[in-house]
Amino acid sequence: MAAELKQKEIVPWHDFVAGSLGGMAQVTVGQPMDTIKTRLQIEGPNGRFVGPMDCLRKTIKNEGFLGLYKGMASPLVGVAAVNALLFAAYSNFKKIQEPYPGGPLTLTQIGIAGAGAGIVNAVLASPVELLKIKMQAQYGAGSTVRYSGPVDCARQLIKEHGIRHGLMRGYWITVIREIPGYAGFYAGFEGMKRYLTPVGENPATYPLGLLSLMASGASGGVSYWFACYPLDMLKSMIQNQNNPPKGAFYIVDAAKQVYREGGIKPFFRGFSPTIIRAVPAAAATFTTYELVMRALSGL
Repeated sequence: MAAELKQKEIVPWHDFVAGSLGGMAQVTVGQPMDTIKTRLQIEGPNGRFVGPMDCLRKTIKNEGFLGLYKGMASPLVGVAAVNALLFAAYSNFKKIQEPYPGGPLTLTQIGIAGAGAGIVNAVLASPVELLKIKMQAQYGAGSTVRYSGPVDCARQLIKEHGIRHGLMRGYWITVIREIPGYAGFYAGFEGMKRYLTPVGENPATYPLGLLSLMASGASGGVSYWFACYPLDMLKSMIQNQNNPPKGAFYIVDAAKQVYREGGIKPFFRGFSPTIIRAVPAAAATFTTYELVMRALSGL
C-alpha cells in the first residue's frame, strides 16, 4: 500500500523552474484585474471610482490599455524568486509532515504546509508587492507621476525611510495575510485535484488533463481570496500610505479606520475583480507549474 501511495521525490531545481514559470504566467494573465483591484482598495469612500467597470473605463481612457499593466515589472522581475521560494517552502513543509518518505497527507496537513510556505514567502512577497502597489496607485502618466519605475520607487523609499520602514513596509500584515491565504490556496487546489482524480488512482501521481488542472488551479485561487481578502485590503492601504505606519498595533488601527468608513463593506472593496482575476490567473499558475514539473520529471 505504501508503495502505491508514494510519490516521486521532488528535485529542488525542478521546483525553482516550475515555480518561476508558473508565477510569470500568473502575472501575465492576472495583472489587468490586479490593477483594478488595487486601485479600488486604496481609494477612500469618496474616491474617483464608483466601481470596477468605472475604474476599468477611466484607466483605459486616461492611460490607455497598457495602464492596466502598471506595476507589472516588479512582480515579473521578482516572480522567479517569490514563486520559487513559495513552492520550495511548500514542498519542504509537506515533507516534514509525511508519515514516511513520499507518504500521503490529509487536506488539513496540506493547509498547514501552505500556511508555513506563506510565512516564508512573505519576506520576498512584501517588498515586491509594495513596489507593485505604489506603481499601480499612480493615476496618470508623464510629469503627473512620482515614480518612473519600480527601481526608482525602491530608491526613493529607501532614501526617505530606510529599508525597514521603506522597502519592507507592511511586512507583518503580509505575513498575517499569507497564513490563511496560502492554506486556502493549496488546500483548494489539492482538494479539487483529488476530487477530479479517478477512483482508485493516486492523486499525487495521476496525470490530470489540462481542463482538470485548470479547474484545480482556479479552485485554489478563489479559495486564497475568500480566506484572506480583508487582510489584503488592509495591506494595500498600509503599503500605499505616504508615511510608514506607527506603533505596534498599526494593523488594528488601520482596521478600525476602515471600519469607521462604513462597517464591513469597505474591507471588500475590489473583491469582484479579484475573484474574476483569480480564476484564470491561478489556473495559469498551477497548470504551468504542474506541466513543467511533469516535463522535467520525464512524464
